[in-house]
Amino acid sequence: MSTPQLYLASGSPRRQELLTQLGYRFERVIVDVEEQHQSGESPAEYVCRLSLDKAMAGVAEAAQPLPVLGADTIVVVDDTILEKPRDVDDAKRMLALLSGRKHQVMTAVTLATAMRQQTRLVVTDVWFKPLSEQEIEAYWASGEPQDKAGSYGIQGIGGKFVERIDGSYYAVVGLPLMETDIMVQEFLSLAL
Repeated sequence: MSTPQLYLASGSPRRQELLTQLGYRFERVIVDVEEQHQSGESPAEYVCRLSLDKAMAGVAEAAQPLPVLGADTIVVVDDTILEKPRDVDDAKRMLALLSGRKHQVMTAVTLATAMRQQTRLVVTDVWFKPLSEQEIEAYWASGEPQDKAGSYGIQGIGGKFVERIDGSYYAVVGLPLMETDIMVQEFLSLAL
């Protein structure tokens, strides 16, 4: 592989695909960040903090002093944060909560070096069609919702539940392309 321009502090295959789509040369760096919501923290503050924590953990692990990209995505309905489901009952609860209504997907992206950090929050409104219990059970059985915030993936089978979105489709997938591209270009131009 050619010399990387940056590191990606994420194991998400979707984020890797999207960063590749932008055309950047990168290497993954493995980080372990506790994803625990703190008392009094708004959903936006929480997702931005996780994104920054992941990027800074990546800075600490990176072999070279290159920018590290960290990102996190949460689903929010009625100010309730829906993360990855713990089990089938948790997934059913989340999908029933999303059924027939609007929710928000918040994705925060951070680029960081030891000397500089920048975080951008992208919020997308998503409307779900009403879901039957049978649809929810069949969806769980597909295996798709088991590692997804809010128990669904818009880029997969879960896309059939989405009536419409207002905002960035790619932010719902896990990495807003335009915003990420602008941030990376700014960071790389400062490094020249």
